[in-house]
Amino acid sequence: MAEHAILIVEDDSTVRELLKYRLNKKYDVATAANGEEALEQIEQKTPHLIISDIMMPKMDGFALQKKLQDDKNTRVIPFIFLTARADEPTRRQGARTGVDDYITKPFDMEQLLNRIERLLERMQVFQTQLDAEIGRDFSNRLLPKSMPEVDGYRIFFHSEAREQGGGDLFDWTQVDDGTYFITIGDVMGKGIRAKFYAFSFLSYVRATLHTLLQESTSPAQIMSRINEMLLTDEVLEDTFASFLILNWDPADHTVTYANAGHCRPVLITPDGASVAEHSDLILGLEAEATFRDETIDLAPGHALMAYTDGLLEHPVDGTEVLGEQGILEIAEPTLDTDTPIDALLDAALERGDDAFHDDVLVYWMQREA
Repeated sequence: MAEHAILIVEDDSTVRELLKYRLNKKYDVATAANGEEALEQIEQKTPHLIISDIMMPKMDGFALQKKLQDDKNTRVIPFIFLTARADEPTRRQGARTGVDDYITKPFDMEQLLNRIERLLERMQVFQTQLDAEIGRDFSNRLLPKSMPEVDGYRIFFHSEAREQGGGDLFDWTQVDDGTYFITIGDVMGKGIRAKFYAFSFLSYVRATLHTLLQESTSPAQIMSRINEMLLTDEVLEDTFASFLILNWDPADHTVTYANAGHCRPVLITPDGASVAEHSDLILGLEAEATFRDETIDLAPGHALMAYTDGLLEHPVDGTEVLGEQGILEIAEPTLDTDTPIDALLDAALERGDDAFHDDVLVYWMQREA
C-alpha cells in the first residue's frame, strides 16, 4: 500500500512541528497554520486523514470541517480534533458534524498514534469493501444474461470474478443470417480500473459490431476497426486489450475467428485436445496492425473452448502456472462429461491452489455426436 498522507492543521508552531516530526517517521505529513491554508493544501493533494486544532485564526477547526463535509469529494476523510477545549458541548458539536475522534491537549503521543492507525485501518477496510462491491457490479455488467440456444449444440459458460481481478469481458449477438458473433476479451490491468475500462471497451465493441455487421462478417475486419478505435478514442487511447472474435455458423458447423493476442482457443476431440494456433498483435499497440481470419470445422462430438488468462495463469506446484499444456491435459477428459466446465475447473484446482487468484471466464460450445 502507498504511504498514507496526513494533514496537520495547527496554529501553534511548536505543536505543529512536534506532530510533524513524530508522524513523519511513518506517514507523508503536510502542515497548515489555519483552515484556509488547509483548504489550499487539500486542493493540491487530498490527505488520507486530517488532524486539526479547533481554535485558530482566519478559519477555525469547525469551519474547516464543515467545508469538507459540504464537498462530496472530501467528506469521507477521517477527521481528528486536537484541542485544549474539553467541555461536553464542544464534543457534541464535533460529533454532530462528523468528527471521527477527539483528543484533548496535553495529549499522549502514543495514544494519538494508536488512534490514527485505527482510523486508517477502518478506512482501508471500508475502501476494500467498496472496491469489491464496485468490482462485482462491473463484472456483472460485462456478462450476458443468457447464452445462445441452438439445436445440435451444447453451450456452457462460467464466470468467476475476483476483487482484484482484471477486466474480463464476454458478449454474443445473433446475426440475421443465423450466425453468431461471440466476443471474449481481457483489458490489461487489475482491479477496479481494469473493470471500468473493460466496461467502456465493451460498450464500444457492441456499438461497433452492430454498425460493421451491416458491411462485413469478417472477424479480422471488425478487429481492425476496434484497434483503430482504441488508438483514437480519448477515453480508451491508453487501453490495451487482448481480444477474440468468433463467428459461429451452426448450419455449416464452422467457427471463423480472429485473435488479437488472447488466450488461444482449444479444440477438444475424442482423439485429444489442441490449440487453435493463430494469434495476432494485441489491440491498442499499433495503428497499422493487421488481423487474419482462420476457420475451424466442428465435427460431431467436437468442442471448442475459449477462456481468459485467470485459468491459464492459475498457480500449480508453487512456482509454475497451469499454462496451455496443462489446459490441454485437463480439457481432453472433460469432453463427455455432463458439465465439462465444472470438470475442467475442478481439475485445475486439484493441480494447484484451491482457489483462483484472478477472474476466470470459460466458454464451451460442443457439437452433439
